[in-house]
Amino acid sequence: MARWLVDGMNVIGSRPDGWWRNRDAAVVALVKRLADCANSSGEEVTVVFDGDRPADLAPGPHDGITVVFAGRGASADDEIARRAAADPDPGSLRVVTSDDALAARVRAAGASVVGSGSFRRRLDG
Repeated sequence: MARWLVDGMNVIGSRPDGWWRNRDAAVVALVKRLADCANSSGEEVTVVFDGDRPADLAPGPHDGITVVFAGRGASADDEIARRAAADPDPGSLRVVTSDDALAARVRAAGASVVGSGSFRRRLDG
């Protein structure tokens, strides 16, 4: 079974739906959609965001998915690459991003890459 490691802001930014007017709401909405997808598919999902956790998103697991915030001054890309490099079974890891530099880093670690737009369509479908 595939495991997903998602570049959260990259997925949010894959569709110009006005998310930038309320970044925190977009983060909360993506977490909910990912949790719904993980619960229906049974797949393991970790999502990593730049910045800090929105105030209206509780810490801890969210309906079976892992939510990580890189924090101030840190990069979600670096956290995703670190996790891919440290993964004991990177061949089963699918990293969701459309960032070419990050894609190259996780492929070098043995993970596969799925584009953010196609993943977003999967979530919406």
